Amino acid sequence: MTAPVLQKMKIDFVSDVSCPWCVIGLKALEDALGRVAGEVQADLHFQPFELNPQMAAEGQEIIEHLTQKYGSSPEQLAQNRERIRARGQELGFTFTVGARNRIYNTFDAHRLLHWAEEEGQGLQLALKEALFKAYFTDGENPGSHEVLTRVAGEVGLDVARAQEILASGEYTEEVRQRQQFYRQQGISSVPAIIINDKHLISGGQPPEVFEQALRQIAAAV
Repeated sequence: MTAPVLQKMKIDFVSDVSCPWCVIGLKALEDALGRVAGEVQADLHFQPFELNPQMAAEGQEIIEHLTQKYGSSPEQLAQNRERIRARGQELGFTFTVGARNRIYNTFDAHRLLHWAEEEGQGLQLALKEALFKAYFTDGENPGSHEVLTRVAGEVGLDVARAQEILASGEYTEEVRQRQQFYRQQGISSVPAIIINDKHLISGGQPPEVFEQALRQIAAAV
């Protein structure tokens, strides 16, 4: 019996580290990739998208921010938080209730993620997941240089190099160019998952949706 051909797929995961639905989308995608492990080999890249590029360094209280931005009522916000918490739990991720009380600027996190991609060895994925945990599970500030350098070290990146990048403007232009590229492609909300530069899946979909899409794309190659 002939073994199935392993299809290589480039997957660009456009997201922000302060986006809870991006966590859900990533966990669901990883679940789906596990289901098609014998058929699909993913080349995963995290692309930057700032939900709040003008956010000040000290951040903003989250209820105030969401009310101003979306006009949501306290009841709607509470329902959405519970929905996110439950979806995360289903996928093995902990959204700690009450831990995330501010929205922060994430540009420096995206600069480190760009560097981690260049370093290879799965370090970009490890850093992305660690930043999600730092913010959503532990309630830490993903814009803090102290937090960023510590998390970088925890996933195996060079701490001194991380500090050097954060203290400079390194990778600023590269991140801005990538953000501009995806906005020009019509991406206005995240997560946006682009497979082989042409198939778009939007939002924090269930694993089954990703699995079906991956199988269909693999069959069409």
